[in-house]
Amino acid sequence: MELAKSPQRLLHCLKTRGPQSVKILAKQLGMTTMGARQHLTALADQGLVSTREETRQTRGRPVHLWQLTTTGHQQFPDSHSQITVELIDVLRHEFGEDGLSRVITARNDKVQGQYEKALDQAGSELTDRVRALAAQRSMEGYMAEVRLLPDGWMLIENHCPICAAAESCQQFCHAELTLFQSLFNSQAKVERVDHLLSGARRCAYKITPLA
Repeated sequence: MELAKSPQRLLHCLKTRGPQSVKILAKQLGMTTMGARQHLTALADQGLVSTREETRQTRGRPVHLWQLTTTGHQQFPDSHSQITVELIDVLRHEFGEDGLSRVITARNDKVQGQYEKALDQAGSELTDRVRALAAQRSMEGYMAEVRLLPDGWMLIENHCPICAAAESCQQFCHAELTLFQSLFNSQAKVERVDHLLSGARRCAYKITPLA
C-alpha cells in the first residue's frame, strides 16, 4: 500500500513509540493537531490504525490513544516469511528438532563473526559498541535504537523482520539472546526485558556494564 510522506511518518512513529495521543503525535512530527487527526482518520479508514481509551487516566477527560492495527504492522515487512517458515518445516521434518537446532546454531556462529567485526571497528568503548550493534540490526530491518539508562543502555528492536520464522521456531529468539550475550561477554550483562512473542510490542534488551 503506497502512502504519502505524512501518513508514513505517523505509522513509523506509532511503530517505534507505541500508542500515542494525537497531540503527542502532532508535536513529535511538527504537525498541527487537526492535520495529524485528519491523517489518522484516513489511516483508520484504511484499517491501518485504531484508537483505544487510556485506562490509567485518573483526571480530566479520557485520553484516546492511536495504535497500529495488525494490518498497520504489516506495512513493515517480515522478510520472505512464507518461504522461511516452509524451510523450517522441511528441516524439522527431515532432521528433527536437534538437526534444526544445529542449523540455527551454525547460522548464529556465522552471524557472530560479522557482528564482532562491526563492533571491533567501532572501538573498545562500550557505548560505541552498543550503538554499532544497533546500527547493524537496523541495517537488517529491526528498526533498532539505543536509549541511555542510569545504569547502562536499552537496545530496542521496534520491528522483527523474521517474526513469522521466530513464531514457527523460537530457537531463533534464543539464538539472538545468546549472540548478544556473547558479543558483550567480558564487558556487560545482557538480558531480554521485552519479548514480542510474549505479548510485548517489541523486543528490548538491557545492557548493564560489568563492575
